Amino acid sequence: MDPVIVVGAGPVGLTLSLALAAQGVPSIVLDEGPGTEEPRPARTVVLREDTADLVGRLGCRELDRVGLRWAGWRSMRRKQLVRDVPLSGGRADEDGEPLSGLLPSPLHLPQHELSDALRAAVDKDALVQLVPMSRIDTLEQDPGGITVHTREPGATWWRGSYLVGCDGARSTVRNLLDIRFPGRTSVERHAVAALRAELPWPDEAVLHRQPPWRTGGAEVSARPLPDGVWRLDWLLPPRGDLVTPEALVARIRDTLAGWCGETPAYELLDTGVHTLHHRLARRWRKQRAFLAGDAAHLLGAVGTQGLDEGIRDAENLAWKLAQAWHHGPAEQLLDSYQAERRAAVAARLRAADQSLPILRGGGGLRTLVPGTARGHDTLLADGHLGRGALGAPPSYSHSPLSPPHAEAHTAVGTPPGAPVADVTVTAPDGTTGRLRERLGQGHPLVILVAPGTGVWDRRHWQSAGIMPRLTDAVAALPGMTELLVTESYPGASAHTVLLVRPDGHLVAAFGGVRPAELLTAAQAALGGAPRGARERAEAEEGGSEERPRARVHADGTAGHR
Repeated sequence: MDPVIVVGAGPVGLTLSLALAAQGVPSIVLDEGPGTEEPRPARTVVLREDTADLVGRLGCRELDRVGLRWAGWRSMRRKQLVRDVPLSGGRADEDGEPLSGLLPSPLHLPQHELSDALRAAVDKDALVQLVPMSRIDTLEQDPGGITVHTREPGATWWRGSYLVGCDGARSTVRNLLDIRFPGRTSVERHAVAALRAELPWPDEAVLHRQPPWRTGGAEVSARPLPDGVWRLDWLLPPRGDLVTPEALVARIRDTLAGWCGETPAYELLDTGVHTLHHRLARRWRKQRAFLAGDAAHLLGAVGTQGLDEGIRDAENLAWKLAQAWHHGPAEQLLDSYQAERRAAVAARLRAADQSLPILRGGGGLRTLVPGTARGHDTLLADGHLGRGALGAPPSYSHSPLSPPHAEAHTAVGTPPGAPVADVTVTAPDGTTGRLRERLGQGHPLVILVAPGTGVWDRRHWQSAGIMPRLTDAVAALPGMTELLVTESYPGASAHTVLLVRPDGHLVAAFGGVRPAELLTAAQAALGGAPRGARERAEAEEGGSEERPRARVHADGTAGHR
């Protein structure tokens, strides 16, 4: 088949191309720019735990060197400390869990450093072709693929199996597809400065509401970066006057003096004014063309992170395109990208829009209600720290890929559709690692909860108990499925079997080995069952003891012999 065409070489487009390559799918990335990004210290991004892990798995494992994981979160209102939340700061115990049960830390880094790391990974991957100075002006679709034309200086025609527009808020792909992009303009406006200084809270992020000094405005935040650099953001009136350089310097000096007692020495590195919009494309798929990232949605108010959602778009779409590329079109599977991701981003936008009147509504009697300030602080902390409706990773509980309910399903600590917990797992070849390290390879995972496997010799547990029957059940699943074992899983009893999608979302959990129900759930998660598949599974479950035995390959996948 022809490669997938990715339009746009920002973080989302590069992440998508690498995620496709990890699943054996070639791509052409058409970059309208020269192939580099201008360093702007005031333009930074915050990656949550799940998105930082994804980018790390795709070859960007040095991001902690150029970014910083916060050691704490501090909220202030006027002159009072409202909340002081210690964070893991990226440190973990020997099992990979955050220290002492601390909340995981977001990763804060300059956007150009993220782009540079992704480009370096792309340069090493033979399945990704990056083409600079390639702005498209024509897009044509037919039943067999999609064709685009790029204008001068590199005018040419490109042929692909699918196309994904990751080309930003002014997306050419979206315009060529004639997809509407409604929403709200100037939801929030921020003055931004990147500077090097010593602040009283090393490595901690600070959110100060209603600071007492004259130029503080309604809200100012400070987020640390490596080498003593901080990004400061001042919330501005949505349609206020222009921020002059003199006014911004006054804000910097007053803010630093307010926090430090007097204005300390500082080095100003970069400044800017950012206006945040909330928009959501009406459609995210049109035949063989898709939208992702800022081309599909804009958000960012009250601490939400648009880039996080764009990277989640890439993760969700990559494995579905890989299935279609390797095994032929599956319309329900490809349609589920819009159903899942558009609903998740719409819920995030809805939560932010509902929070804005509460947080930005000014004074009034409600400011005198006990606990109001702490409630507002909780909303803002959720957005900035990646929790709750404003920030937590999405759950696809109403996905069209969800299997029908069955009596064999059992409840565990993760609801169906939610991201699975990152437990320690063991493959049948004896290798041990974190569950997240096994994701993104294009195939589902089946995980058996089996206490004691960590101390038993694997030669014994591979042939003991329910393991042989589970191996046979996994071998009967469509495509390739990896079989793993874990000592424990939150909320799961012994012999629970978990079915996990390639992107780490739980399909279903079963009480024991239930081949027919496992097959039904796996087929639903991959976009539908071939005719008669369930009947064959039920016949196998109740049939002869002389079923074909399965073998487990060295990589942990199962197949017949």
